[in-house]
Amino acid sequence: GKENVDSRHNRGRGGETTRFHTVNVAQPVRFSRKCPTGWHHYEGTASCYRVYLNGENYWDAVQTCQRVNASLATFTADQELRFILAQEWDLEEKTFVRKDQRRFWVGYQYVITNRNHSLEGHWEVAYKGSSEVFLPPEPIFGSAMSEKENVLCAQLQCFLFPTLRHHGLHSWYAENCYEKSSFLCKRSQTCVDIKDNIVDEGYYFTPKGNDPCLSCTCHNGEPEMCVAALCERPQGCQQYRKDPKECCKFTCLDP
Repeated sequence: GKENVDSRHNRGRGGETTRFHTVNVAQPVRFSRKCPTGWHHYEGTASCYRVYLNGENYWDAVQTCQRVNASLATFTADQELRFILAQEWDLEEKTFVRKDQRRFWVGYQYVITNRNHSLEGHWEVAYKGSSEVFLPPEPIFGSAMSEKENVLCAQLQCFLFPTLRHHGLHSWYAENCYEKSSFLCKRSQTCVDIKDNIVDEGYYFTPKGNDPCLSCTCHNGEPEMCVAALCERPQGCQQYRKDPKECCKFTCLDP
């Protein structure tokens, strides 16, 4: 809101001058974060996504996602997959990542039903969730497959070059689950407070945004029922700066 004092002079009934002060007029608030730092938000599914670069096998990747209240990503629609393919995931150069492409463990498994003349099988969702999840098309079989394994794990391959990335080119691999790879976690959007802490459902918090004097309730990952406090300007100070993360805290800039 306004930090300067807007003074207006009006005449009272007795001819005296009356001064009105308008302090910190409330403004619409924009919430800038629905995901923790390092996660990408997609409005279409109200979800957050993050790539982990530390190469892990499929089972270890599952546990890493679970520790941050997430799971290996599955997709509900083509639009969601296109969003994932278009992101720049800040990949570093790793021994298990080619410079022109990248592969991530995602939340599907390929169950082999016949090994006679050619591999036959079908995709399943590794961890049962939404019934709207779509299944990948026929995979490319990875080079590290074992003849003893009847379950392979899904890797989504996408490309680093911007032209290929924005055209949504990608491939699906069925790979030995014990190979090490980057992986993609997905979690529901969440409430994030002004100090980047994750807030649980039903708790009060000050959202990330531009108003440290706002108190809201976290409901389904959104700030709701918000109440704002208005601060009076500091007394005896002409020039001052408002603290961006503390309500009604000022620094006087006068000499």
